[in-house]
Amino acid sequence: MTDDVGKRWHGPGGSGGVRRAALFTVSVIVSALVVMVGCIMWAAWGPHSGQCRDAAFAVCAEPERTILLVVPSALLLLGGLFAFVQTYRVWRKGGTWPIWQGAGWALLVSMVIYMSMSLSVLSQ
Repeated sequence: MTDDVGKRWHGPGGSGGVRRAALFTVSVIVSALVVMVGCIMWAAWGPHSGQCRDAAFAVCAEPERTILLVVPSALLLLGGLFAFVQTYRVWRKGGTWPIWQGAGWALLVSMVIYMSMSLSVLSQ
């Protein structure tokens, strides 16, 4: 018998680790998307909505632009960091840690993609 964690994707208690990591990853991504959509809706129908009629992008007022750039990125970053902390905790217990490492990398890559797309907000 081997201790190679890469050959098994379930721990002693079944596949709960995969479900927890997937649920955590999806919930962090969905919460970032909810903040993004909420900010766009706030910009479209909020107090600064009249300023953005001639703008190229729907979010042209300053508080909405900052929130649109910072908050979803911060949620994805914190989620990725928490997933890496969870990776270390599961590794210390002898569990299947690559699942959480994959969740952390998926969240950090999502953060980089979101930030690269949202940098167009700053250029306007």
